[in-house]
Amino acid sequence: MTSSYLFISDEQTADIGRVASKQKVPITTEEDHKGPLIGSKTSRAWGGTKTKKKSAVALSHSNKVSSGCELNTAAPGNPELGRDRAAEEEVVSTDSRVERSSKASSPQSPLSPCTILPPAEKMNHLNQTGPPTPDKQLEMMDTQEDTGGDDDGGGGQEGDGVRRHVLGRREDIMNGRTDGGVDNPPAVVTSTPAAQQQATATAASSTNHVDQEMEDDDARSEATFQFSVPNFSKLKETVLSPPCYVRNLPWKIMLMQRMPQQQIQGQGGAERQCNRSLGFFLQCNGESESASWSCNAVAELRLLSVKEGQENFSRKIHHLFYSKENDWGFSHFMAWNEVLDPERGYIKDDTITLEVCVSADAPHGVSWDSKKHTGYVGLKNQGATCYMNSLLQVLYFTNQLRMAVYKMPTESDDSTKSVALALQRVFHELQTSDKPVGTKKLTKSFGWETLDSFMQHDAQEFLRVLLDKLETKMKGTCVEGVIPRLFEGKTISYFKCKHVDYTSSRTETFYDIQLNIKGKKNIYESLGDYISVETLEGDNKYDAGEHGLQEAEKGVIFQSFPPVLHLHLMRFQYDPLTDSNVKINDRYEFPERLTLDHYVGKREEGMGGTYLLHAVLVHSGDNHGGHYVVFINPKGDGRWCKFDDDVVSRCSKQEAIDHNFGGHEDDISLTVKHCTNAYMLVYIRESGGAPEDSAVNIKSVLEEVTEKDIPLELIDRLQEEKRVEMFRRKERNEAHLFMTVQVVLEDAFSGHQGYDLYDQDKAQYRLFKVKKTSTLQEFLELLSETLKYPVEQLRPWPLSLRTNQTNRTTHLDVEAGLHRELGQISDNANPWIVFVETVSPESGLRSLPNFDKESDVLLFFKYYDPRHKKLHYSGHHYMHISHCLVDIVPMLNERAGLPANTELALFEEIKPNLVDRLPDLNRPIEKVLEELMDGDIIVYQRLDLLNDSSLELPSAKDYLKDIFYRVEVTFCDKQVPSDTGFVMELSQRMNYDQVARAVAQRLDTDPYLLQFFKAQSHRDAPGNAVRCTYEGTLKDMLTCVKPRLPKRIYYQQLSIRINELENKRQMKCLYINERTKEEQELVLYPNKNGTVADLLTEARKQIPALVAGAEAVGNINSAASPPQPTAAKLRLVEISSFKITQVPPENMSLEALTSAGTRNYRVEEVPPGELPLADDELIIHVAHFSKEPYSTFGSPFLLKVKQGESVPSVMERIQKKLEVPDKEFEKYRLAIVVLGRHTFLSEADEINLVDFRVHSNQASLPSKPWLGLEHVNKAPKRSRYNYLEKAIKIYN
Repeated sequence: MTSSYLFISDEQTADIGRVASKQKVPITTEEDHKGPLIGSKTSRAWGGTKTKKKSAVALSHSNKVSSGCELNTAAPGNPELGRDRAAEEEVVSTDSRVERSSKASSPQSPLSPCTILPPAEKMNHLNQTGPPTPDKQLEMMDTQEDTGGDDDGGGGQEGDGVRRHVLGRREDIMNGRTDGGVDNPPAVVTSTPAAQQQATATAASSTNHVDQEMEDDDARSEATFQFSVPNFSKLKETVLSPPCYVRNLPWKIMLMQRMPQQQIQGQGGAERQCNRSLGFFLQCNGESESASWSCNAVAELRLLSVKEGQENFSRKIHHLFYSKENDWGFSHFMAWNEVLDPERGYIKDDTITLEVCVSADAPHGVSWDSKKHTGYVGLKNQGATCYMNSLLQVLYFTNQLRMAVYKMPTESDDSTKSVALALQRVFHELQTSDKPVGTKKLTKSFGWETLDSFMQHDAQEFLRVLLDKLETKMKGTCVEGVIPRLFEGKTISYFKCKHVDYTSSRTETFYDIQLNIKGKKNIYESLGDYISVETLEGDNKYDAGEHGLQEAEKGVIFQSFPPVLHLHLMRFQYDPLTDSNVKINDRYEFPERLTLDHYVGKREEGMGGTYLLHAVLVHSGDNHGGHYVVFINPKGDGRWCKFDDDVVSRCSKQEAIDHNFGGHEDDISLTVKHCTNAYMLVYIRESGGAPEDSAVNIKSVLEEVTEKDIPLELIDRLQEEKRVEMFRRKERNEAHLFMTVQVVLEDAFSGHQGYDLYDQDKAQYRLFKVKKTSTLQEFLELLSETLKYPVEQLRPWPLSLRTNQTNRTTHLDVEAGLHRELGQISDNANPWIVFVETVSPESGLRSLPNFDKESDVLLFFKYYDPRHKKLHYSGHHYMHISHCLVDIVPMLNERAGLPANTELALFEEIKPNLVDRLPDLNRPIEKVLEELMDGDIIVYQRLDLLNDSSLELPSAKDYLKDIFYRVEVTFCDKQVPSDTGFVMELSQRMNYDQVARAVAQRLDTDPYLLQFFKAQSHRDAPGNAVRCTYEGTLKDMLTCVKPRLPKRIYYQQLSIRINELENKRQMKCLYINERTKEEQELVLYPNKNGTVADLLTEARKQIPALVAGAEAVGNINSAASPPQPTAAKLRLVEISSFKITQVPPENMSLEALTSAGTRNYRVEEVPPGELPLADDELIIHVAHFSKEPYSTFGSPFLLKVKQGESVPSVMERIQKKLEVPDKEFEKYRLAIVVLGRHTFLSEADEINLVDFRVHSNQASLPSKPWLGLEHVNKAPKRSRYNYLEKAIKIYN
């Protein structure tokens, strides 16, 4: 049986603020029964179901996941429920199919003079199955109509209804009801005015508010209202009371007659017994058609007693109301016959009176005007920035700090990187805006990326970082020292010897005090613990210098407290049992006024000062995630407000203080949530303190900041920013009305080497933003004005992409299209690229020549110079289609600077990698050029150079083919992280040798000392090496990447030739320098078919140079003589998981060694005297571990031991080898580890070599016995936090 828990209150008094006791009630899941479970009718159907799913109720209470991220878990149709809120209730429910029937109007009920729901609503309330419910049994169920069961059984089967046992009593759990779905809103029939006059509804506001005005305001947070129901015994329909407004939402009492049925098996067969009960619900915003609103509330539902001395019957609810669960209550509030029983004292003259006391948070997803209701505005949440929003509000209402921020000089600051300017902007908007303020510019000024805004951080850590940054920015300005003056206090840490006259003390400053709350009742106990005296004695004596180790007292005293005191309640502490941080939700009290005279060094009256509580930062949730809100007393007058991101609402002093003490489930009421409690407190000095600080008190700290106090230069700059933003916003909103025209002129064609007329990626366009409804004539006039040409000297030629992937001009009939809209002419292309032809200034023409679209064609020309391998743009020309190409040869020669009678060879540029020579120039052009079109390109060159064998690319066709294969390649050094490399233009047809020679020439090295690597396709990193015998081309070496992304090849420079390297195997090994005790990397190249001995030979050659380099860096030895190969004997050690797995023999093949996984290899010198081994000696493996043998760490080593050697002797040699101080080595313990189990050795033990022999059941190498050194791992541990978390940093 699987169970969850729901807390049910047994208290039935009228005091909604307290609960006498709560019981944990197991809630049976649907796997254990075939009946309905708790939840809204929108989330389940009556009758059995096999489908198990977390309901929208449970999801609505789920919070941010992990302390590094906030989870948006919105209920269907209700995105507002995805806000970052802590899970405050455990609600488990089961979804099943829901069928809704349409609602229809019905005649009003004669029983109740109030709002009535139609009869169609009755089905779910009247036709329920289940046992009769006694007066103190609760059932959390739904009031929405559900006409269908599901496949596993109908609503009348046995087991309908969930039975829960509490102290021997069966109680049904409360649930909500919904007035129909969003798609099918219910029909509501309103009774006549005469009938409505019979209904009595009175509203009395709660008494916890400071000002009386709020009590009568519709925006109030609490209210109590009543509803009298006459002719109760004849009640048949669902009845709604008139609304009472709380938080600007209408709240109504809903009551109905519920008729559950229970099937009873008697002697005569199956019988049905009906037991009526009173259904009592609280409805919120029931007539709203919006699906995005939500409101969290607690309420006490009461049936008022009419008998003197008889207590009211009451029950409490806590629910997040939203569109699909807009009512919540009890379907079996009390048995019907008990309500009608006069002896029970709840009915008189057939009339009952129901009362509701509701306390609600400000709603989300509705038009809540924070400025109107409180005078303040909130901050928008970017995803998981509630911790930042709360602290920004605290700093904003520290008025003296706000004034200092305004005065910080930011005139020359970059608006995107200045933290000071961004904070000025946020503070100014909080002071002047009527709507919630955004913080994206602020986080951008921090240097944060988008992901940082979705990582939740610790509020206290953020406060420290921000204040440190501001203090740094204020240095050297007129506001330097403001932050220390406001927030800096001083402590004195001391050591006082008991038996000698020696005291050591040090003064330290603090910006906040971290108070231990575990086991403490209140702030005074925590402060007492903070300054408590610790005695240092025994092994923990204090080192008093010349006095030696002495017994001493260690303690801290407060020298002074700051005017603004930040107290950090340490609710998150490390739990060694779970090896993680846990949140402490214990009850912890803090007063509204705090007296600190007792905690300063000079315990004189008034020296500590009296402080008034200004802000309470509250965290809801646990160590893995949650939500921050802040309660602030802005003016110090007791008028508290709750700042929940973008929603600000008035609240009572009790809500701000008492409800955030925290506590366990048994200690708190429904209004206090178990996981919601104070995390930081802000107190401001009201009086007292040191004489030098007395001027800074609550009056000066909270002095009002007006618009006149803000520098005019700052106001002007922020207003200008807003004006620019409004203009840009307008541009974005009207972007669909405009189009961009990219104009290219003929000078952009000059110098282009390649196909088409210009490079589209490198072209310098002239951009025009015009309305799509503008006419061609208006556009030409704009061009004329911009380019300084008369309209008659301009002719637009749209550029379009042909089917053969060429970009050529097309004809535009200007005269016919002068009055057409550009959107139509361009076929809504955006951007629209146009070549604008202009009259050449040298021509002397006043207008462009006429162009006959039927008989003329526009041709472009390029001249190819084979000697310089270069193309030259030669202009354009209108040519009649019946003329021959030979007719324009003189013109072409003139443009190329050639004699008029020079013979030319002409080529047509058809498409990329397709260029054909035009054979017969004496034929009409329409016969020579296939598919003659405007924009065709002709390339010409001298005929006598066409077959010149001395030229590399003699013909234009050869040159353009070479251009087609040209590619820009970026070569990056593999050994340099994030190397930007250098770019070379090469032909994709080049082979390996040609590429190597080109790169070697650039690097000024030997081509055979280079090794190339292909780039990985999925990320910027080197992939597989390219062999020097590679038979492919450069095109094959380049990995396919997205267009326009740089094509990369990685390289590394070698110390041996590439052809030799490819016959060798690269192995990376570690080498420990015996003199510096540092690990260094060796890159060795033994033969592939070599042995371990070959590897050690290679290492012997490199080690001296490696050691000499390290010593030169460390200034250990600067000998001028070149290093010689080491003569010491070397060995290879295989290491895995910080343990030695084997020592490979020298005759082992290198192919048998693997570097996969966590295995790596170390080359080390064999210590003198270790070899040779006697018969009673053995070399054993030694490794470090902490607590358990699997928690190995550090550098393992080999140690020679002798049969019968004592443990102290072994430990002494180990200490000498490791060079560990005596005091630290005393904590080391020695153990034998066999098959993962360790046995500690005592000083009386001796080494038995038999324990280290490999037995038959220990055949695998990892299970070979080894010697373990158990001690604390002092290396930095991996963060215990979620991998998404990182320390808060403000980069700018």
